Amino acid sequence: MLRPERMSKVSVTGSKGVMPTVIETVHGLNLVHLSDYDGSWEGFDNGNPIEGADDASEKLVTVRALESTLGLSVDEAEPDTLGDDWEDRVEEIRTRVNELDDQRSEVREELRQVNEKIDRVAPFAELGIDLDLLSGYDTVDIVVGEGPNDQIEAAIDAADEIRVFELFTGGDVVAIVAAPTDDAGSDPLGDALVGIEFTRHPVPETEQTPSAYVDELEERKRELEYELDDIDAELEEIKQTEAGFLLRVEEKLTIEVQRAEAPLQFATTDRAFIAEGWIPSDEYDRFVATLDDAVGDSVEIEELERASYDRHGAHSHTEDVQKGAPAADEPAESDDQQQKAVTDGGSTMTMSDEPPVIQNNPSAAKPFEVLVQAVNQPKYSELDPTIFLFLTFPAFFGFMIGDVGYGIVYVAIGAYMATQFDSKGITSLGGVAIWAGLFTMLFGIIYGEIFGLHVLGEVIWHDIFSSEVLPLNKGLEPGASAFALGWMVISVLAGIVHLNIGYILDFYENMSHGVKDALFHSGSWILMLNGIWIWIFSAQASGSKPDFLFTTFASDGPFPIGFTGFPEWGLFAFPEGIPVLGGFLLTAPLLIFLVGLVMLIVSDPVEAVEALDVIVNVFSYTRMGAVLLAKAGMAFVVNLLFFGAYEDPDGAFHFLRSHEPSYVAETYGGEATVIFDGLMHSGTAGLLGGLVILVLGHIVVLVLGVTSAGLQGVRLEYVEFFNKFYEGGGENYEPFGTDRNHSED
Repeated sequence: MLRPERMSKVSVTGSKGVMPTVIETVHGLNLVHLSDYDGSWEGFDNGNPIEGADDASEKLVTVRALESTLGLSVDEAEPDTLGDDWEDRVEEIRTRVNELDDQRSEVREELRQVNEKIDRVAPFAELGIDLDLLSGYDTVDIVVGEGPNDQIEAAIDAADEIRVFELFTGGDVVAIVAAPTDDAGSDPLGDALVGIEFTRHPVPETEQTPSAYVDELEERKRELEYELDDIDAELEEIKQTEAGFLLRVEEKLTIEVQRAEAPLQFATTDRAFIAEGWIPSDEYDRFVATLDDAVGDSVEIEELERASYDRHGAHSHTEDVQKGAPAADEPAESDDQQQKAVTDGGSTMTMSDEPPVIQNNPSAAKPFEVLVQAVNQPKYSELDPTIFLFLTFPAFFGFMIGDVGYGIVYVAIGAYMATQFDSKGITSLGGVAIWAGLFTMLFGIIYGEIFGLHVLGEVIWHDIFSSEVLPLNKGLEPGASAFALGWMVISVLAGIVHLNIGYILDFYENMSHGVKDALFHSGSWILMLNGIWIWIFSAQASGSKPDFLFTTFASDGPFPIGFTGFPEWGLFAFPEGIPVLGGFLLTAPLLIFLVGLVMLIVSDPVEAVEALDVIVNVFSYTRMGAVLLAKAGMAFVVNLLFFGAYEDPDGAFHFLRSHEPSYVAETYGGEATVIFDGLMHSGTAGLLGGLVILVLGHIVVLVLGVTSAGLQGVRLEYVEFFNKFYEGGGENYEPFGTDRNHSED
């Protein structure tokens, strides 16, 4: 659970004659994470792809190109079978799809050109002047475009190079006909319109009237669109008919390419090969049995090691492969002799690489692996924090939102994501949402809230259980401010516990280096964290500390467990004559903190500058209390606007869910105060508008709950918790093989 699955390094050595069979068998097992040979051993080279690899790769590229053209995805077809003529069938599909794709490209290009022509001619149709009247003159210049008519007219009228002009308008289009002076430049109209937002339209070359030309272009556009629809329909028909077949071919070719290129990762001589990789240790016997059934004694199989969980050293190697290996210029006399030369001398260790990681968590915690991997894959040699994320993140989220109604919605959204998507990432996030929703419902019951209303508290805790302690107030109502501060204290305590877990895990990891290293590197932080916070909650200097530290858990406080702070636990007072420290009382909590600080300075002086992190990091957890109050406040405002509310003579707060505002005056007279009448009591229009506000308001709170509570919870895990013991950077387990989704083995 805290460690990945144990991995074993295995070696398979044999003659090249059986290499294709070994590759096929290992590929079928889909079990071995192959190690790459780096070419460092004398007499050994990387293998060459098996014959046919290039041909299979080319065909695979062709099939994938067809799938891309057709927009085919893996979940759009049922498994299919192949016939002996599958290559001819692929070629027929390729030919027809390429023809249709070329036709589609041509039609799209012509359609683009037609649309451009329509855009160019449409202004002239709006102008209503024949195109042959807008060009071909020697003594006048004509410009057609769009711009502010008054500015255009004023600019041309003020131009010295224009003797006379006339404007013709139609809609937003204007045609300018101007006679320039004899000494005018090459473009007098252009010079006159400088500085004005004027868009010119070139005159199209056609003998038709603009409106007739536009009609002709529109007709051609419709023809091209129909043609494009026919091509798309035929491509869709091919897609529906051939989807299963193409996916089956892709899977077959993928397998062929993987098998054919596998020798590139092997160490080979002229007649022998060595393949190494990692497998789960529990699968070793099955691995050996399967290869024995396939090739018998033709290969030598060896479990080189079972990787240990060592944070600082990972695993240790045994011997080099050089023992007994032939030189490059001394080929063995036979396959058997060369294989014996490779393995002679007993256990060999060849390719040096780290074991890949298969996270090993209970099924309930599996969805949270995606949150861990978002930071980085755990190393094989370190603890996997997934189980702690599973135990704390939903609790943090539920604490911050704490509403049965919102929790039900989160669970529903998570169930949809987990069941309706094929993406592992989305389904995992769906699982996270389900757990977060369940804890939101749990805390909602403790708070007695459903969509911000205290209905559950009244029914469950008051009517059924007659509890005076529950439900717990969030602290927004008048007279309940002690709860608001109390939740900040609760958040601090949650942070202390959470960080202690992180430091204890770090302590455990460092035990591999010895007890001394663990004590000084990790134990120092544990002592400082707990020492300083016990002192903060102690009676020493209580007059300078906030009162709510000691009243939150007092018998008359919001959480009445009778705790009013730790005693001083004084050890001794410094004599008055000592500078700075004279008269100072050294208490046990402060001594614990100082011992931890000294241990940290001894073990790592540089980290001593971060000693106050034991206070700062804990304060980061107060964001949970802040989000709790913020989200509760938003829901409170939404409900207040719709239902209205009043405060009774005892200072208790009540929504006007089942009473009119007049009920307050009738029941309490002038001793109660109506805070807001509520839109639901303001007539039909107010009721309808209030319903919109009620629904949209709670949707906003629901969404912001994810972005605030979710992100803040993740931040506390990643930044405050993970940093204490987690590094990441492990290698993903990618076994040599393919999961068959569209064919039978």
